[in-house]
Amino acid sequence: MAALRVGRIPYINCYPVYGAIDCGVVPLAGELVTGVPTTLNRLMAEGALDVSVVSAVEYARDAHRYLLLPELGITSDGPVRSVMLFSRRPAADLGGCRVLVSRSSMTSVALLELLFEQVWRCRPEFVPGDAEVADVARFGAEPHEARLVIGDAALRLFDDADRGGEWAARYPVREDLGAVWKGWTGLPFVFAVWVAQRRTPVHDALAAHAALIASRDWGVARLDLLSAQAALATGVSRARCAEYFAGLDYRLSYPHLAGLTEFFRRLVLAGRVPDGTLAFLPAA
Repeated sequence: MAALRVGRIPYINCYPVYGAIDCGVVPLAGELVTGVPTTLNRLMAEGALDVSVVSAVEYARDAHRYLLLPELGITSDGPVRSVMLFSRRPAADLGGCRVLVSRSSMTSVALLELLFEQVWRCRPEFVPGDAEVADVARFGAEPHEARLVIGDAALRLFDDADRGGEWAARYPVREDLGAVWKGWTGLPFVFAVWVAQRRTPVHDALAAHAALIASRDWGVARLDLLSAQAALATGVSRARCAEYFAGLDYRLSYPHLAGLTEFFRRLVLAGRVPDGTLAFLPAA
């Protein structure tokens, strides 16, 4: 078999999982392929990647293609700070209004739609838009009342607004989707999972999984170091990056799985994904 192709997201939220691989502390027998979540979702769906982090919704959408890697996820049990709705008015008042949603995300968009339908009880007009860090300077160019932003761009806007900067005035209402989900369901939220193609040889998938777990464990033990690197990459303070990492969890514990299955259950009831089951990479 050709070298294993392993996907990774460029946002700092993946630093704790890939940091040891990046600096050579943990070897990975494969090629890293970097892309935003929707790009990795597409590459996995096309069979162009063997193992990857993907949007949780990508797994639900096509579960028969994938096996979940145990003990790996990007989750929050409350505020996440990097999946944010920035709005000029309260979310419940956005019915019929134009809401720009990030083209880079599937899970966050699906969660936002559920929240509007079942928590805020209104129907905006959802319009795909670009919302990466490079796009922030053009945020005023498109007419909108609210905007869904994820990843490093969301963290930068959140940080600026929290300190009373220009984004506080532009978007006086800010909804953290992780916090809203927690308030609605009482459960953690799983934004992303790691999966392997079912056709990937089990030995190769297990080796990649072991490397990712070892790298994750190394990174979680060195969040101060990764916070300094994240601050350089984003322009957000080291203290804010440390706070951000502290609010994330990279495991899939029973509570995380409860949150994941509840999200999937609600998506099934809404007709957005087919009914299915969670299937995990087996032990050797």
